[in-house]
Amino acid sequence: MQPELKQRLAELLKSGPQRIHLIGVCGSGMSGLARLLLAQGHELSGSDLVPAEQASIYIPPGVRYFVGHNAAQVGDATVVVFSSAIAAENPERKAAVQHNIICVRRAECLVVLADEKSAYVVAGSHGKTTTSSMLTHVLRQADRNPSHYIGAQVPLLGANAAWTSGQPFVIEADESDGTLALFAPQASLILNIEEEHLDFYHNIEEIVEVFATLCERTCGPIVYCADDKHAMLLCSHCAQAVGYGLSELAFYRALDVRLQSFSSRFTVLRRGQLLGEVVLEVPGAQNVSNALGVVALATELGIPWNQIVSALAEFRGAARRFEVKYRSADYMVVDDYAHHPTEIKATLAAARNSGWKRVLALFQPHRYSRTKALQGEFAGAFHDATEVFITEIYAASEAAMAGVTGEALAETVRADGHGKVRYEATLGRLRAAVNAVLEPGDLVITLGAGDIHRVALHLAQALTWHAELGPQLKPDSILKRDEPLHKHTTMRIGGPAQLWFEPVDEEDLKLGLRFAHDRGIPVTFIGRGSNLLVRDGGILGLCVHLGQPYFNRIEVEGEYVTVGAGARLKQVVAEARRHDLGGFEFMEGIPGNLGGALRMNAGAMQGWTMEVVESVRSIDLLGHVHEVKKADMEIHYRNVPHFQNHIAVSARLKGKPSSKDEINEKLKAFSGKRWTSQPAAPSAGCIFKNPGPIPAGRLIDELGLKNLSVGQARVSEVHGNFIVNDGGATAGDVLQLISLIQSRAREARQIELHTEVIVLGEEN
Repeated sequence: MQPELKQRLAELLKSGPQRIHLIGVCGSGMSGLARLLLAQGHELSGSDLVPAEQASIYIPPGVRYFVGHNAAQVGDATVVVFSSAIAAENPERKAAVQHNIICVRRAECLVVLADEKSAYVVAGSHGKTTTSSMLTHVLRQADRNPSHYIGAQVPLLGANAAWTSGQPFVIEADESDGTLALFAPQASLILNIEEEHLDFYHNIEEIVEVFATLCERTCGPIVYCADDKHAMLLCSHCAQAVGYGLSELAFYRALDVRLQSFSSRFTVLRRGQLLGEVVLEVPGAQNVSNALGVVALATELGIPWNQIVSALAEFRGAARRFEVKYRSADYMVVDDYAHHPTEIKATLAAARNSGWKRVLALFQPHRYSRTKALQGEFAGAFHDATEVFITEIYAASEAAMAGVTGEALAETVRADGHGKVRYEATLGRLRAAVNAVLEPGDLVITLGAGDIHRVALHLAQALTWHAELGPQLKPDSILKRDEPLHKHTTMRIGGPAQLWFEPVDEEDLKLGLRFAHDRGIPVTFIGRGSNLLVRDGGILGLCVHLGQPYFNRIEVEGEYVTVGAGARLKQVVAEARRHDLGGFEFMEGIPGNLGGALRMNAGAMQGWTMEVVESVRSIDLLGHVHEVKKADMEIHYRNVPHFQNHIAVSARLKGKPSSKDEINEKLKAFSGKRWTSQPAAPSAGCIFKNPGPIPAGRLIDELGLKNLSVGQARVSEVHGNFIVNDGGATAGDVLQLISLIQSRAREARQIELHTEVIVLGEEN
């Protein structure tokens, strides 16, 4: 950062409230900076790619938020701040440069704020968030009234950043882009120096150089980990440096370390003098080291021993740092940010020592460059896990590298001697795979800096809901966690249902719906899975399937048939035929059950479900029963709005007397037409609604798209409006193929094709 630019920014921020625009505002670092600037009275706007309805999770109130990046959003800002992930070609960065607006990186703005206080920088390749949080809490409990800036939410501190009237300012400083060298702090705490962020640095020597510059610019004490090779070599010769660790060379030493299930104890010596015992309520040897670093720095800053010990005993950790998401007598789910081999080793060692029978480690590699550079180290990082599940690499804006994949990393770990390693390409498949092997006594831990934390959250939710709802149900009701939905769709595709529910009767159905409503759990109704495509991430919440005998009943009385919503349409046709009742023959060509046919007003062979309906018995999401006549229902092509928030329990249908020979003749004609015009391979039925001027199947045929494929999904050669699963197709394959067909129809015929198949679930 040029001195002139730094001076301009400092003078501007001190001259009164400014209009500041933050690019990439939803990132953890930028949202923390937003809190600091808001506390100083500045007017803030920000942009990011996060949908507006989700942005409030990340950014503090008071920031005017824009979805996406547009030059006009900079407006009359006097300062524009961007994160390291924002490229120079970003339209908002370009607009700032064109209009001569001060445009700086996040860390450059933070450095200017740090110069106003006594900055205590916490730096290192890993462990910064926990250590910064510990140090801030110790300073608070010692009445030092510190400001802080930390890269995660910390429940004990209330937020990831705060600006106070006190002089101390604890900063978790990021070394990933070299901006660590810009700080000139009052004190520095250096935890470790390892090969990291090799998308920015060429080698470890460049990383050490940045830390060396920080040391040169530190005014007061430099506290460093004497157990870390590079930190020891760099800092031990500095006059104001103080080492800590297990090493006999350390000024502050930890002795008699006792690692317990989810706590630790150790004794501290300061240059041979006994200071006393520290008790931590966070697990693992790495947190003993982190806490010892805080003890060393806090002592050097003059904080009394009893205040340090008392504050550390209260500390409960930061978000995603061995964060317990669920715990019962049978299972435990933990989420951790560990994404470097050293972090993974330390975290899994803590998990192994926690007393659980098995440790299931779920790892999402972060960045192609890191995975490639540290592949050898990753290979040996998982030995403390009983089973390892590896998913695909979280790119973090990097371009893919040939041969660098999650599957290749899984093979590397397996080749290093770990007997149980599995690769699952998506988070949905990962969740289902883990649930399939989960047993009492298991600790599940998710590891990674990407979005794998969603797996921990969803597993924890499913375990919680299952434990609460299960005991309330009758013994024959079925309740499963993370049930693979490919088993319940005719296309044989789909990620897991977070909670799969098959009630034994109407009473348990009401109970389940009320349970979901009271807890805000989304509810999805699944029939036989025809005309349905479930995305690879599965469906969150409660999936209800009326598959038990109670809902499959078929009762014929004269011209009327009362049918349970779970009954297959083929069964309805067969039972009506047995009673010489026709009018239902068209249903022979519809593969689902009555509930799904009612919801979609499903049709075949010029017949429609709602044409034969007299009335419907349904239950709403509050568990209330409704009897509705067809005359009182709104009915559309492939849509009956009533069933958007009601689940059909049964329906009264009306047929017409016919002889078995008449019925058989129609069934034979319909069946022959179906088997000659529809593929036998797994499919979801017709993919597109007929657009009007031409049937969708004929249009696709005329465009020459039959047999077009993406992955294992293929346009049927039998009928152009069917996409079939050739074995192993994903929802992503099907959706990409749908998009290709829509584009070709639009470009060649100016026809918009709209999907008839219902698409549900999460992306991955």
